[in-house]
Amino acid sequence: MGYSNRVMAVSVVKLCKRIRSFTFPFVRFSYPIHTISSQQLLEQSIKSAIEAKTYHQIADILNASKEASQASNPFSFLSNFHHEHRTKIIDDILQSFIPLRPRYHPQRAYAYLLSFTLQGPDPLPLSLAILQRTLRSGCTPVPQTHLLLSSVWIHQRKEFGHTVSNMLLQMHSIGYKPDGGVCNYLISSLCKVDQYEEAVQVLRSMAGAGCVPDLDSFGSVIGLLCHYRKTKNIEELMKEMVSKFRLSPRKELVVKVFKSMRANKDAHKAVEMVIFLEEMDIQIGFESYEVVVETCLESSLFVLAGKVVMRMTNRGFIPYIKVRQKVFDGLAAVGELEFAYILKKKFTELNS
Repeated sequence: MGYSNRVMAVSVVKLCKRIRSFTFPFVRFSYPIHTISSQQLLEQSIKSAIEAKTYHQIADILNASKEASQASNPFSFLSNFHHEHRTKIIDDILQSFIPLRPRYHPQRAYAYLLSFTLQGPDPLPLSLAILQRTLRSGCTPVPQTHLLLSSVWIHQRKEFGHTVSNMLLQMHSIGYKPDGGVCNYLISSLCKVDQYEEAVQVLRSMAGAGCVPDLDSFGSVIGLLCHYRKTKNIEELMKEMVSKFRLSPRKELVVKVFKSMRANKDAHKAVEMVIFLEEMDIQIGFESYEVVVETCLESSLFVLAGKVVMRMTNRGFIPYIKVRQKVFDGLAAVGELEFAYILKKKFTELNS
């Protein structure tokens, strides 16, 4: 190679390095020349696997690829296919992944497929099927999925006016059945964007779609309702959860419920909930009792506070010293000295 050619080669290399990372004050362009070709190669490899119907190889292809493909989804070419054909291909891909081990092996493929369908035309019910296979494989969808799914769900509910059950049952049309995992993830997604009314609708429509709500189903919705202090809705769902579905709420959820009622100064509702849970043989923890007693004290309902304390002692709990003293002082102030004496005697018996 002559001198002039060597100089030209060096100049081209230097120029390429500058192009590959060219920075403005507010915008950084980092576009490796090889990125475009590698993304095209990745997409072409997936196309070839689809044409050969060796769908299971797609998981290996994506796992072997070092490309993040954030700018371009490797399945984007499927948008050129007719809806039915596209659905058939994606279903074949999902079915081919079922026997793969470890089960999470197709995780990247699931993530790309879910992102593609949620942002493409006719996202439902196909995205719900992909979500189901993702969850059943023990994989966790990327965080952005919550926003995408909730947006798509709300938009289609408003646009087509379908009931929640009908939208879930549309999964049957592509050979899938809605299940608790899909419903719980949908409920969680709606709760993350504060759509508690729609989340309640999904929760109460699960049975109509052949799904049984569980602790996670109720926990997500009631937890969000506690945040917004929707005590009336909380009371209804707690009773529905325990009476209708025979579920025993987790202790941390019960604490949230009572804290929400305390924030709203709903002492009577809180005490009613204590009685209801006890009658249903639901275990109430020390912290929950303590919150209810303090709720009563803050509303100067000293006799009611004493009655809750009595219920605590029946479960073997004794309030903290400061709380006990407030109850005694309050009962004395309203002339309930005998009741105060009964409580003191009860505490002595428990301490002995």
